Amino acid sequence: MRVLILGGTEFVGRAVTDDALARGWDVTVFHRGLHAAPPGVVALHGDRTAPDGLAALGQGEWDIVVDTWSGAPCAVRDAARLLAGRAGHYAYVSSASVYQYPSPAGAGEDGALVDGSADAGADVAYPQAKRGGELAAAKTFGDRALLVRAGLILGPGENIGRLPWWLTRIARGGPVLAPGPRDLAVQYVDARDLAAWTLDTAAGGLGGPYNLIAPRGHATMGDLLEECVRATGADAELRWTAPEVILAAGIEPWLELPVWVPPGEMHDTIHDTDVGKALGAGLRCRPAGETVADTWTWLRQLGGVAPQRPDRPLVGLPPEKEARALGWRSLPEA
Repeated sequence: MRVLILGGTEFVGRAVTDDALARGWDVTVFHRGLHAAPPGVVALHGDRTAPDGLAALGQGEWDIVVDTWSGAPCAVRDAARLLAGRAGHYAYVSSASVYQYPSPAGAGEDGALVDGSADAGADVAYPQAKRGGELAAAKTFGDRALLVRAGLILGPGENIGRLPWWLTRIARGGPVLAPGPRDLAVQYVDARDLAAWTLDTAAGGLGGPYNLIAPRGHATMGDLLEECVRATGADAELRWTAPEVILAAGIEPWLELPVWVPPGEMHDTIHDTDVGKALGAGLRCRPAGETVADTWTWLRQLGGVAPQRPDRPLVGLPPEKEARALGWRSLPEA
């Protein structure tokens, strides 16, 4: 199987690359050259946003294209048009953000979508950019376009900082502000499970939209944070704190306490999605403990500092703010 990965050197793209290589497939990655491509691939360089930036893709044929682009939809449009006659299937890694907010609990792929345009430039917000990318892929490839509507993505290689922040914070030990309730359900997908499912599904010829995230009931906040304690071996005490106390302290869900949002409208949108369609198409999700432990191993290999995408905000709760919320005078230094 010949696969072309547009990106292929960071987080989700790298997970796809690694999975394809493990299958023994012929792998080509097209990227800007800012990060090293793994051994065993054919590396082509270009900047999709520049004039003639796709020149390196002027020749070649592939069975599958995987595109993780999250910028201007017109870049997806141009790549899809260029590859239309030379690629069998186009898998576009989209986002659950394409659904209108708020999404009702248990929403499936038939939920209301944001507006988007395949011809839009870089001046559109993330949800509209991803929707425009979907439209661009589908317009050219039709039912040969697989739209992977990923939810929260965690795992080794994460360059957003969510799980790395929790691991780093818990590794410092001491009392840890744990946002409750402990049994609050969370949905996420390990990047490696996303990669495996995407390649399997594209190779199987399936197209159309799929919500891609672990099923409801797969994990809770308690599962994630307790696995962080277990993986790091830290002398940390999780102090489970009610949502109303956290919100009253002026702590911002999702950004200051990554992954967590309190019960309600936002939680239903992010952590209560129907994935029956993807499960029926073979989605398998590894246990939370494996995702956490492997992320900690990867993080230690990097010296404890995870990469950070420059276009995403830093996440995490300042120590002094955590201390005030817990009523403690001091906490371990960052």
